[in-house]
Amino acid sequence: MITATYTIPGMRVRDHVERVPLDWTDPGATITVFARELVDPARDGEDLPCLLYLQGGPGGKGPRPVGTSGWLGQALERYRVILLDQRGTGRSSRLDGRVMSALGAKEGADHLAFFRADSIVADAEHLRKKVFGGRRWSTLGQSYGGFLTLTYLSYAPEGLSACYVTGGLPSLDPDAEEVYRRTYPRVAAKNAAFYRRYPHHADTTAKLADLLAVGGVILPDGDRLTVRRLQSLGIDFGMKPGYERMHWLLDEAAPDDEGRLPETFLHQVLTRSSYADNPLFAALQESIYGSGPGATAWAAQRERARHPAFAEDARPLLFTGEMIYPWMFAEIRALRPFRPAVELLAERDDWPALYDLDRLAANEVPLAAAVYYDDMYVDSGLQLDTAARVGNAQAWVTNEYEHDGIGEERVFARLSALVRDIGGGITSE
Repeated sequence: MITATYTIPGMRVRDHVERVPLDWTDPGATITVFARELVDPARDGEDLPCLLYLQGGPGGKGPRPVGTSGWLGQALERYRVILLDQRGTGRSSRLDGRVMSALGAKEGADHLAFFRADSIVADAEHLRKKVFGGRRWSTLGQSYGGFLTLTYLSYAPEGLSACYVTGGLPSLDPDAEEVYRRTYPRVAAKNAAFYRRYPHHADTTAKLADLLAVGGVILPDGDRLTVRRLQSLGIDFGMKPGYERMHWLLDEAAPDDEGRLPETFLHQVLTRSSYADNPLFAALQESIYGSGPGATAWAAQRERARHPAFAEDARPLLFTGEMIYPWMFAEIRALRPFRPAVELLAERDDWPALYDLDRLAANEVPLAAAVYYDDMYVDSGLQLDTAARVGNAQAWVTNEYEHDGIGEERVFARLSALVRDIGGGITSE
């Protein structure tokens, strides 16, 4: 159902809302799924193919565009662009603390399990068939969007014309423990690079950590600011301007004569670490690796214990990366309602398989992927292994970009050229 039609400069926009089953394997209860359709206003009447953008995450809502720069402007030259709010995010039956507070631990864990890649792909297929004419469409998957792409190719390749992935080919043998085993050394290297660029912040962070360790520093929402919460801000080190954002944050972290930290610093820390806008990112972070038998069992926390350099009293203080820890669901206000459910999810050992290895090996849908060699979040070695095991896949390996390279105009253009040079996508219905 179209709920609104309007124009943003350079884009004609239609908002679509559809009801879909919460559980696609046993339809009963329903939720809403929202998608935003964008088209060049001058081409609105044309029969253009669709490009579905698969947002990073997990738990990420679709972009809210304000202009046609970067990949979006390039895509609008050829496509109608579909921006999906993945279930549980944005305008798609948002799943937050208020919802989780009304659910018991087991009910909440079962509910969260319906918000993974298999359900998101089923939602996308429903939209493709019912709302967008049923023809094959192309996908552009950023980060976790690449994980969704491989699930899509596993279970509904007949809906796809071509697939583009930036920084997000998942391992076809999902193993959260292996992911973090590879991740911690890369995060340590990013920390070393940060301190080489801003060596004076080794002293800044040491003093700040010593102050926080004493206790009594309270964020504007009432949460206590702990050393480990401060460390978690290192998740930004995998983005191009991440070092600079951290530098300017720490630049205003000096306590006053009475030992109080500046309000501006505390507000920035709260904004960057509250998960108020995307609680599903934390709640589902390790569950995206659940595929077949085996529990994720707080893999990031277990692996951290093997790296004493990340201890709260180690110096220089090392920031952590894209790791979610059990303490977060006790210390962070927006995540506390999720705590009983995520503890059960961490123990679950009977996940549905996310990938069909035989179907992926025989894949015919063109797949072009940008693999960022120094990616802090998604290991390039695992990505290249996956590219070698998926039929009709091409990998462009580069160290020119960080994980947010999709924002550079060259990236989508290069991937489009790779597919075009082998004949383009599959166009048959």
